[in-house]
Amino acid sequence: MSSMTIFWLVLAIVMAVLEAATVQLVSIWFCVGAIGACISSLMTDSIVIQAAVFIVVSGLALIATRPLVKKMKNRASQPTNADRYVGKSAIVIQSIDNEKAEGMVKVDNQKWTARSATGMPIPEGERVIVTAIEGVKLIVEAVKTQ
Repeated sequence: MSSMTIFWLVLAIVMAVLEAATVQLVSIWFCVGAIGACISSLMTDSIVIQAAVFIVVSGLALIATRPLVKKMKNRASQPTNADRYVGKSAIVIQSIDNEKAEGMVKVDNQKWTARSATGMPIPEGERVIVTAIEGVKLIVEAVKTQ
């Protein structure tokens, strides 16, 4: 086994490990290209030919998997039922006090435990905006009146 065969084999392994570590499809094409170059190194000692095989096979692997990668990157996150409340207006039905771990709001006819985004208490009857969801609690902010 030549030193170039070992080089291409090690490169393929490194690229595969990198790919497994990142889960982002960043080096899989180079892993495939390195395997192609490793095979070519068994047939020829020409580093130029091996490098050309590496580049061509990596490029073909990229072209072949591009639709899959594009599909994965364009996949929109699927909102949960609770996510629909973010940005909506709600009414405080029990005063919100983060330090006492108290507070409830009503949004779209649903009652939710709530906490203040700013940490400031919010009195009952106040109109608030849902800014986030943490577990089963809505994080809210008082609506600024002008």
